[in-house]
Amino acid sequence: MNLKSLKIFCDIVSRRSFSRAAEDNGISQSGASQVVSQLENRLGVQLIERSKRPLAPSKEGQVFFDGCRKLIARYEALEDEVRTLHEEVAGRVRVAAIYSVGLHHMSRYVQEFMSRHPKANVRLEYLHPDRVLEAVESGQADLGLVSYPRSTRLIEAEPWREEPIVLVCAPSHPFARREQVAIDELDGQSLVGFDPDLVIRHEIDRVLASRHAEPHVVMEFDNIETIKRAVEIDAGVALLPEPTVLRELAAGTLCAVPLDCAGMPSGAIVRPLGIIRARGKPLAPTIERFIELLRQHASSPDATPTSIAEEEEVAGTALESKRPAAAQRTTTPVLA
Repeated sequence: MNLKSLKIFCDIVSRRSFSRAAEDNGISQSGASQVVSQLENRLGVQLIERSKRPLAPSKEGQVFFDGCRKLIARYEALEDEVRTLHEEVAGRVRVAAIYSVGLHHMSRYVQEFMSRHPKANVRLEYLHPDRVLEAVESGQADLGLVSYPRSTRLIEAEPWREEPIVLVCAPSHPFARREQVAIDELDGQSLVGFDPDLVIRHEIDRVLASRHAEPHVVMEFDNIETIKRAVEIDAGVALLPEPTVLRELAAGTLCAVPLDCAGMPSGAIVRPLGIIRARGKPLAPTIERFIELLRQHASSPDATPTSIAEEEEVAGTALESKRPAAAQRTTTPVLA
């Protein structure tokens, strides 16, 4: 039994799939199955419930998984520490983020980190909010970036930054010429909103209710990109985090108007973002340095891309640098 076998077993449990874990580790599906069989023969217990779909660990397998995950994390932290003894950062950072954190901004952070530490390896992946939590809990990601972060038994969360919520409308909308819009003025307005099961929808509904505003929700989506497309055709207005519409503001396809929050107990309406990591898991020096870079950007303004070409160039440079082809992927943009 070796560390590689333990990692393959942990990946099978985390990914709930022999084939996906095999692909992650560059082996065949039968090879991954053989690893589990060898571990089961050595321990004399069944580790994986193969009859279940998706795959799930047995009671013994869950205990073994929890222990192996800690061993692997400690070894990776030790390996990274040894590599950085001479102040040379050469470890790996796996970041899972909700898409609406901003491909442009996150790519700039990765690019800045890579310029400081050229031998480091950064993997940035965009996932559904629930999948970000799962990735951090299961060890597939070293840290996550989510909205409305909260600590749990398995997750440790720290506040990162707050994004002001603004009213977003088409340039032809009457609100586009306003300097401010009061919350109660949204009463009866056509609104393109978030799906009811998202936290940001709950928060927006709470604010609207506090001012007795009842807009007419004409559409509901689970991602910001689709909401913006609907607003561009003047299907209604929307309440969105300002940084998520910077590209459209620069292109002139959308307008953003500050909300008049006078008299509200909480003041301005914001969407909080946070950094999450697995509770009790030791952090390698490279991961700690990446978190420190994020903290440095917590309140500093970010540059807006002057063109789509600039944004794509920055994103391509940051995402592809020092990463294997298998890691270069994103999913459908979803907001939490």
